[in-house]
Amino acid sequence: MLWKTLRSDVIIERPWLTARKDMVQLPNGRVMDEYYVLHYPTWINVVAVTREGMMVLERQYRHACGIVSTEIVAGCVEDGETPLEGAKRELWEETGYVGGTWTELMTVSPNPSTMDNYCHCFLAEGVERTGGRHLDATEDIEVFLKTKRETFEMLQRGEFVQALMVAPLWKYLMTTDITP
Repeated sequence: MLWKTLRSDVIIERPWLTARKDMVQLPNGRVMDEYYVLHYPTWINVVAVTREGMMVLERQYRHACGIVSTEIVAGCVEDGETPLEGAKRELWEETGYVGGTWTELMTVSPNPSTMDNYCHCFLAEGVERTGGRHLDATEDIEVFLKTKRETFEMLQRGEFVQALMVAPLWKYLMTTDITP
């Protein structure tokens, strides 16, 4: 069932993306000369809920699709961080919210056929805004709050399009009380 890598050549290597071309042999003996694999850092995202029960959401422009995307907090785990540490840092940097009780909702693979990373999805309950944000140079993020019911309705209408964010939102909202 496992494939054997006969050769692997890096095509591009950048801090946020490495692409390689593998030559692989399948269990039936067939050799594929070109199988492309994308390597990204470990990703995280955060379903954040304030002490008052409001959900912390974001809007930001996403160039590949040319859209302003409604999202939850997300980012990359930096060298030396655990996924939980990266999630807490990203929440603080992007929104200014900190604290709360943290649990891991799920770990998902963005695309196991061509990508080798995972996304750790966390729930942060009882967060509070303590100060300013610390955005990266390329980030222009609008932060806003919605009730759980409003977020659920947005999800039903398809206002969240990023699959790695839709999965933990559905999981959380299907297992919590969303009545106003």
